[in-house]
Amino acid sequence: MLSRVADSLYWMSRYLERAEHTTRLLEVNLNLMLDENESAAERRWQRVLQVLGSPKQVTWTGDPYSLTRTLTFDTTYKGSILACIISARENARHVREQISTEQWHRLNSLYLDVTKPGLDRMNAGGSEQPNEFLQQVMEAVHQFQGVSDSTMSHGEGWQFIQVGRYIERASATAMLLEAYHEDLWSEPDRSAEGNEYLEWMGLLRSATAFEAYCKVYTADLTPERILEFLLLDEDFPHSLRFAIDSLQRALTAIDKDSAINRAEPLRRLAGRLQASLSYSSVDEILNQDVVAYLRGIQVQCREIHNTIYELYVDYSIQAALAG
Repeated sequence: MLSRVADSLYWMSRYLERAEHTTRLLEVNLNLMLDENESAAERRWQRVLQVLGSPKQVTWTGDPYSLTRTLTFDTTYKGSILACIISARENARHVREQISTEQWHRLNSLYLDVTKPGLDRMNAGGSEQPNEFLQQVMEAVHQFQGVSDSTMSHGEGWQFIQVGRYIERASATAMLLEAYHEDLWSEPDRSAEGNEYLEWMGLLRSATAFEAYCKVYTADLTPERILEFLLLDEDFPHSLRFAIDSLQRALTAIDKDSAINRAEPLRRLAGRLQASLSYSSVDEILNQDVVAYLRGIQVQCREIHNTIYELYVDYSIQAALAG
C-alpha cells in the first residue's frame, strides 16, 4: 500500500473517532447540567477541557453553551468537531478509490450536514437543542464505522482504519481517566458525598460504558470498579485493554500483509503496552501513582504512532529497500 494512502486512511479514522469522543463529552455534560450547582458546573466543564488536552485556544468563560459552540464549530481550534469532520472528509477524498461508495456517501453527508450555511444549532432557544445536534453527529459517525466494517474489504487499508480508531480511543480513554483522578482515586478511603454518584455516572457515560458496567457489576458504582472496568475489561469496546488488544491485532495483520520486514520495534512497543494491561490488577494500579500510569500509557501511544510513521508513512527509500 502507498504510504500516502495508509496515512490518509489512518487520519480519516483518527479524526472521526476524535469528533465522536468530543461530541459524546459535550452531550453527557450538557445533560448533567440539570443536576448541578454553580461550583460543580465550573469544575465539570474545566474537566471537559482537561479531557481534551487543555487546548490553549479554548477557555472556560462560565457559559456552557458558549463553550459547546466553540468546541463544536470553531475551526481555529483544530480539535473542534467541525474541524475534525472536515479533516476526515479531506483525507477520505484523497483515497476515494480505496474506500467504498457507501463510506464516502456517509462521510460526505455528515460533512454537508455540519457545514450548512447559517447553521446555528447551538442556540439553546432555537428550534433544535444542542443535544439533538450532537446526537445526530454521534449517530452519523457510528453509521460510518458500521458501513466501513460491512462494505470495505478487511485487508491492509481496513486495518489502518482500525489502527487509527483504536490508538485515538486508547489515548482519549487514558486522558478521560486522568481528568477524573482527583475526584475518584486520589483519596480511595473517602466516602461519596452529594452528587458524586452523578459524576461517576457521567464518567461511565462519557465512555458509553454505563449499561455495560451495570451488566458486569450491577448498579453498584465504586471508583475502584469503574477504573477496573474502563482500564482492564477485555470485552468492552471503549476500555483501554480492548482498544490496545484491537490495535495489536490490526498491527499484526498489517505486518503480515506488508512487504516491510522491519516491524520488530513496533511489535515490541505494542506488545509491552498490551501485556501491562492484560496482566495487571486494579489493586496493583491503585497502589502506584495512577496519574503517572495513565500518562505512561499516553506516552506509549505516541511512541506507537511515531513508529507507525517511521515504518509505513515517512520512511526513507534506503530503509524501504533494506526491508
